[in-house]
Amino acid sequence: MISRSHKQALLSVLIATVLGGVVVADAAAQARSSERSGERRNRGSAKAEVLYPEATREEPKAKSSSKMGSKLQKLFAAYNKDEYEETRKLADEILASGDANDYDKAVANQLASQAAYNLDDTAAAKQYLQQAVALNQLDNNGHFQAMLMLAQLQLQDEQYAEGLANLDKYLAESKSHKPEELIIKGQALYQTEKYAEAIPVLKAAIAASPEPKDNWNQLLMAAYAEAGQTGEAVKEAEALAAKNPADKKAQINLASMYMQADQMDKAAAVMDKLRATGQLSEEREYKQLYSIYANTENKEKDVIAVINEGLSKGILKPDYQVYLALAQSYYYSDQIPQAIEAWQKAAPLSKDGETYLNLARVLHAEGRIPEAKQAARDAKAKGVKNPADADKIINLK
Repeated sequence: MISRSHKQALLSVLIATVLGGVVVADAAAQARSSERSGERRNRGSAKAEVLYPEATREEPKAKSSSKMGSKLQKLFAAYNKDEYEETRKLADEILASGDANDYDKAVANQLASQAAYNLDDTAAAKQYLQQAVALNQLDNNGHFQAMLMLAQLQLQDEQYAEGLANLDKYLAESKSHKPEELIIKGQALYQTEKYAEAIPVLKAAIAASPEPKDNWNQLLMAAYAEAGQTGEAVKEAEALAAKNPADKKAQINLASMYMQADQMDKAAAVMDKLRATGQLSEEREYKQLYSIYANTENKEKDVIAVINEGLSKGILKPDYQVYLALAQSYYYSDQIPQAIEAWQKAAPLSKDGETYLNLARVLHAEGRIPEAKQAARDAKAKGVKNPADADKIINLK
């Protein structure tokens, strides 16, 4: 998604981590201001800051043609007034003119790309940028900013091969080491499921930043997890949680990592602390906690407590999975009447009759034969893998 929240933010790339976090990689926060400073230099009114002092590209000495001077002035004036329709019209006229040299066309493409972008015409913006880069006439500031923006737009449009190729070319030739640009590459590698390749790039970005964003660390944690490096993922999650003890999302992510690492006791401790302080407010959070307990030995009473609390608060929906987990926990903690009651609520919500059949078996074991027979009939009516099992209970004398 591209953000247009203010005039100077050309591009913001947003990513959902697997753990519910959102990663914002703002690699072009200065793109428009830097381009405008480049334009002012081209017109001789000011000298722009050198954005790429280590670039390997030899900066062209090209100049505009004398015949295009007035048209370029009009183009710059329209662009600086944010008159994007007019900017694009004037740029297209220059591009179509036989009097325009390659430098004139490169500048026209550059400004037309910004106009098209602001007019929500991403396809055209990419075309203009491709032409601006291919002409190879802009100064280093303009050339590399165009290359970077082209890569970002391609990645946003899921043209991963093209976007990564342009981004790699940009990083190699510009010698940029900006962490916010490395993050873009790490994110793209993550999105293309190249997790092992994403990890060193993300680590380099984080190391290069004096204040790396928490969502960068979340992305690294997710890459470790997807790459099967669970131990490293846990370390990242622990560091984030320690840094942000009041951040519920960081704590829940830590619990998730502990679960993946099969460290259920630690996962439960994190979630229970949130529960004790009243911070569990969403259904998925209660489900996560009771699932942790359900996968831990001798924690049936904790499952029961969490589910009943969630139901009483109206946070947990009374669905099949909730009642099934409740029934099983009651059963294995020898609270059979409560287990039967929970199974009776779960069975009608099941997609088939297997839960009714389990209920029939428990009712039979408790000597509640008429109820067991009815549950077995309900099981057959809803469909079971082995109807003969239900018939045995139905045909009891």
